[in-house]
Amino acid sequence: MRARELGIAIGELEPGQANAITDVGGLRVGHTTLIEGADVRTGVTVVVPPLPAFAAPHRLNGNGEMTGLEWIREAGLLETPVALTNTHSVGAVHQALIAHRRRDADAPRWSLPVVAETWDGYLNDIDGFHVREEHVFTALDVATGGAVPEGNVGGGTGMICHGFKGGIGTASRLVDDWTLGVLVQANHGVRRRLAIDGVPVGRELGLERIPGPTRPDGSVIVIVATDAPLLPHQCERVAQRATLGIGRTGGAGETSSGDLVLAFATGNDLPAETVRMVDEERIDRLFYAAIEATEEAIVNALLGAETMTGRNGVTVHALDHEALLETMRRYGR
Repeated sequence: MRARELGIAIGELEPGQANAITDVGGLRVGHTTLIEGADVRTGVTVVVPPLPAFAAPHRLNGNGEMTGLEWIREAGLLETPVALTNTHSVGAVHQALIAHRRRDADAPRWSLPVVAETWDGYLNDIDGFHVREEHVFTALDVATGGAVPEGNVGGGTGMICHGFKGGIGTASRLVDDWTLGVLVQANHGVRRRLAIDGVPVGRELGLERIPGPTRPDGSVIVIVATDAPLLPHQCERVAQRATLGIGRTGGAGETSSGDLVLAFATGNDLPAETVRMVDEERIDRLFYAAIEATEEAIVNALLGAETMTGRNGVTVHALDHEALLETMRRYGR
């Protein structure tokens, strides 16, 4: 289930056809999910946009990793797919992205892939290094447009969000002639702070009602894509606004959290000697779109996830849909 299927419509702007990051034309998403035995609960997710694209990152809190950002800051360009995985698999995924690119006859002499991580060590044997090259290749090869599987899939397989089972979530918004989409790997937050459409769901569905982890030991990665013709400095401004969507759901960028955002724009056909940019008088609606889509993507990650038992027999419960709806109704939502 997704938020809108439950009658929860966040914000004022309308979503795109799939209400997913893939509503941005030419963009594909692929997952490889690894659930093996009692202890392996992990995977990799790839976001494959038309490349190159203007791009910029933003950091809410930096206790995390997203590789390749120095060159993006320097050149203002995203030149590789983006991969999401667990903390201790960044190196393997980074190497695999280079190896996959090297299969092409026109491969560049060097590559600085973008790989982001969050920690899945509650449910997954994270020191087992279970994500390997073939898993990254599979995610790239199956990447497609349209609906995006959410919850316990790909890089989100073993993730936890606000004390509930978390994972991958996505949403989109239509803005004038443009589309903006967001994909998150949600592994952050404490239960008591969780809010959905302004309703204090975390306090209402406390740990005594639905047990869960008590500490915010994870992180959140947000990937923002748009077909609006943004320049790199405008991408940075949009990326910054996505963190307001994290805040609206109760994320606080705790010191133990790596809350990292990458925004890219495909509205210019690069390389080019002449480029276009969004008039600053119109950019506010893209800000609103980034906030709303990030908030809804996090909610969709929660609603798409299922209760999971993993390493050492630890169980993390999903957000109960009926309990959520009961709570939303009592608050007039």
